Amino acid sequence: MVMGFSRQLSSFLEAGIPIVSALEIVAEETSSTDMRKVIEEIRSSILRGASFADAVDAHPDVFPNYYRAMVRSAEYTGNIDVILTRLTGYLDRDINARKEVKSALTYPVFVLCLAFVAIGAMSIFVLPKFKDMYASLGADLPLPTRMLLSFTNFTTTKWPLILIGFAGTIVLTLLVFGGNRNKARRDRLLRHVPVLGNLFDLIALERFCRVLGALVEAGVPLPSGIEVSAASTNNSYFEAKLAAVKDTVVRGGGLSAPVTESGVFPTAARQMIRVGEQTGSLGVQLSKAANYYERELGFSMKKATELFQPAVILFVGFFVGFIAVAQVAAMFSIFRQIR
Repeated sequence: MVMGFSRQLSSFLEAGIPIVSALEIVAEETSSTDMRKVIEEIRSSILRGASFADAVDAHPDVFPNYYRAMVRSAEYTGNIDVILTRLTGYLDRDINARKEVKSALTYPVFVLCLAFVAIGAMSIFVLPKFKDMYASLGADLPLPTRMLLSFTNFTTTKWPLILIGFAGTIVLTLLVFGGNRNKARRDRLLRHVPVLGNLFDLIALERFCRVLGALVEAGVPLPSGIEVSAASTNNSYFEAKLAAVKDTVVRGGGLSAPVTESGVFPTAARQMIRVGEQTGSLGVQLSKAANYYERELGFSMKKATELFQPAVILFVGFFVGFIAVAQVAAMFSIFRQIR
């Protein structure tokens, strides 16, 4: 909805239509009732004397932080149509990336959930019958079978404790890492998660370079651009590091030196920023850096999903194989004892 709104509004503004009239046209052409209501409220706010940025700021549940920040910065230069066009492209790439991740994870997640359901069903309905049969025979069972029966006994008799423990773990996790209050702690933890930590860093880098490049090319002052771009990363760790970068730039320093000192930018990004400053093409170089990290993010996501799928298969195979080995070992043990 936001992408369609941005695309249509930017087209009307580029055609020279006043923003109030453009919003009226966009509202009429919007199929979503909720989005139409938001657009009409934005238009009403502008008619009452509010700026477009203030009107958009009143709807944080619809427009992301970086979107609102970029719109506000665009008002410094009057290039709202340019920024909306760039936001349209960015939102399109963001949506496509999310679709690719969901598509890649759908199959392994489905298999994992199906495996848990199958293991749970076997533990509750199938394995207890084998337990009764083994008990009636009075045979000495091998270790894998005893381990399997102990697991079955625990899940069937202690299931209230399992549910309580599961619910308690979720509640504790939400208390420690959930909500905006614990965002900094959550972001620090995610950076150290194997594989996923690298993905979150690449996402933050791509967003920062993409947004800052767009703002610089639109003529937004560099300190304001850094602030907006830092907010667009939605990563408190990067925001804290970039706040120091902004302070250095405000004091008259260049961008490449504090970016290097921040410790969050890889060599490729630092070199592109340095070249951009030296040649006066900072916006172009930042866009190139964003494209580079977008490709790196795609490769990393592909690697992560390729690792995740065999891991799920191994996990399922381990449990299924263990159950099969335990049952076969029990049968052989019983046959030997009968002889």
